[in-house]
Amino acid sequence: MLQDPMDFEWSYWIEWGRERILWLLAGHLLVSQVSRLLVEKYKPWCLMVYGMAACWLLLGIKGFAVILLHAAISFAVAQFQLSLLTWLCSLILLSTLRIPAVEETKRKWYDSENEYYLLLFTVSVRCLFCTSFSLEYCWHAPAQKSSHSFPWMLAYVFYYPTFHNGPLMNFDEFSKQMRRQEAFSVKTNLRILIVGIIRIFFWWCLAELMIHLMYIHALYSSALPLESASYWALG
Repeated sequence: MLQDPMDFEWSYWIEWGRERILWLLAGHLLVSQVSRLLVEKYKPWCLMVYGMAACWLLLGIKGFAVILLHAAISFAVAQFQLSLLTWLCSLILLSTLRIPAVEETKRKWYDSENEYYLLLFTVSVRCLFCTSFSLEYCWHAPAQKSSHSFPWMLAYVFYYPTFHNGPLMNFDEFSKQMRRQEAFSVKTNLRILIVGIIRIFFWWCLAELMIHLMYIHALYSSALPLESASYWALG
């Protein structure tokens, strides 16, 4: 059974996952559990350092510097506590990804287009996280801003499981989970890990099945089959 060859994004992430991302996620899990056992108070900072190191490894020092610069600019603009200004800042930062001269410069940093696309994906998603942090900084009262420091923003932005393509978690929820003190239980953690692996495996198999049975991307890239199909078939 042949696979739909037009699904670029799925093939792209599968290739990156097999090469590096899967192993970096396993490393994150290991750092998370070790820091939870030994230095739970410093767990957010251990994960922040790990996320920065993973970013540096995959995107290089220049890619890392771009994300760090975006976070610093977003944090600086958030100090004005104006939501509109935060949105404008985010849109401007995103728009820099489409400036031809900037695109060409970033392409030269990498040996392949795939590496450049990884930077684009990552910076775009990080912009959402920077926007979330900055908006919550604007909305909170001065007494609540102690937890909205720049180090906490970096811990949030460089949290590796959501680093490349999400999903989006707002900063308040992230901070609440990171600060939560839980009793360590090997049995509970093992059960959560096994259930998580089963969930990922199930959805991965389902996605692969759809690519082999439903040629969605190949169909919408060619107008002729769509024009010849009935409305019932299209529906």
